[in-house]
Amino acid sequence: MRHAVQWLRSLVFIVQMYLMMAVLAVFFTPLAIWNRDFAFSAIHTYCRWVRWTAGWMVGLRTEIRGEVPMDEVVIASKHQSFLDIIMITSAVPRPKFIMKRQLKWAPIVGYYAYRIGCVAVDRGKRGAAIKQMLADVKSGTALPGQLIIFPQGTRVGAGETKPYKIGTGVLYRETGQPCVPASTNVGMFWKRHGIMRYPGLAVVEFHPRIEPGLELNDFMKRLEATVESGSNALMKEAKLEVDALWIS
Repeated sequence: MRHAVQWLRSLVFIVQMYLMMAVLAVFFTPLAIWNRDFAFSAIHTYCRWVRWTAGWMVGLRTEIRGEVPMDEVVIASKHQSFLDIIMITSAVPRPKFIMKRQLKWAPIVGYYAYRIGCVAVDRGKRGAAIKQMLADVKSGTALPGQLIIFPQGTRVGAGETKPYKIGTGVLYRETGQPCVPASTNVGMFWKRHGIMRYPGLAVVEFHPRIEPGLELNDFMKRLEATVESGSNALMKEAKLEVDALWIS
């Protein structure tokens, strides 16, 4: 019975979440066309709304740990579900993502991704996309902000493993920007697929930045060790909370 009620609450939460996306798009889009700053205002408003409603509608609280990067950096984050995107975007002032090319054509999402300076990547041609982005950075045409990349290239369910792709290391080396590793446990509460949202405390944790200058292989090893050990610790913490709630 408890699971059925939670599933219904999750369904209502998801419906209102996408309805609010449409409402905010109607309000902000004319302003965002006029001034790019309103595009950032729109996505910050939406992401904070999702975090707030998740807390009281399905009991899913969210917390940002560590020092939030405010300057130009590369954020290399574990990616377990849509929620980690929501949380990171709500926290940093000028987020922009390396995202899959298909999202360019998604209603609302595609337009705002364009306005905030996201880089669309063809998964089959990721190297070419990174080269183009680096060219934009060097020519001064890329928008300043926090460039968010998922080193494993896709969502990875809680407890699953996938190799880290070299693209993050190339960005770190070629841009000369610090890299901020980020860990998360959101996949314990908000799965990659399905409607159920579990109550608990979802965390995104920013780790101390990796300053420029490391060799590529050393950087990749340090990045993976930091993100994976941090995520494993957060998932262990989350499992204790989930078990206490549903086994009791």
